[in-house]
Amino acid sequence: MARSKTSPVNGNNNHDSSLQQYNDADGHFSLVRNFRLADLVTIMNGVCGSFSIFSSAQYLLTNDDDYLLWALALPLAGLMFDFMDGKVARWRKSSSMLGQELDSLADLVSFGVAPAVVAFAVGLRTYLDTVCLTGFICCGLARLARFNATVAIIPKDAAGKSRYFEGLPIPSSLGLVAILSYWVRRGWVEGKQGIPGGLITLWGTPGGRGDIHPVSVIFGLWAAAMVSKTLRVPKL
Repeated sequence: MARSKTSPVNGNNNHDSSLQQYNDADGHFSLVRNFRLADLVTIMNGVCGSFSIFSSAQYLLTNDDDYLLWALALPLAGLMFDFMDGKVARWRKSSSMLGQELDSLADLVSFGVAPAVVAFAVGLRTYLDTVCLTGFICCGLARLARFNATVAIIPKDAAGKSRYFEGLPIPSSLGLVAILSYWVRRGWVEGKQGIPGGLITLWGTPGGRGDIHPVSVIFGLWAAAMVSKTLRVPKL
């Protein structure tokens, strides 16, 4: 959930001053020294997403359910930091261009890549499954880029906040994580009771590239909803 951006009129001045700030900074760790408190909170969102990805990888290596549970829980922790960074920025009355970009990149890791990797770990591992998961990640990437580019022209309320999101916001992917969590609780994972809906072969022989779990289409539909121009989700 990206932080609110400045108006187009004031945005140019803020943009120039932010660029000058990083241009003037010199010496070792100058980037880190320019971080605001809200930027550090945003980075914690990315940390949660990264640890979720590595936990999924550990599950694939060890088959230890604890790693899978951590992989499912950490994106939710990332959401907490995603909500907090904007509040911290307003509390400290400080925001930066770097922070706005960090926010989108952290969201992509925690709510795009991490849920897709968890789905792969749970059992969506065929070639066509990974096509759906890759489409999901790329649509999340495009969704965030569009938000950054168009947020200034979206109608605002009296407080200056956007009235709605164009398409599903990428943190909504936690709904998919909740579904995967339910599957894990029921044992509906690869190597146990299997993925709900089973496996079908669209072409070729079973075990080939034509295999797909029908439920992976959910990720494809979610991806389409994220990049939709006509779907407008009221902003809370």
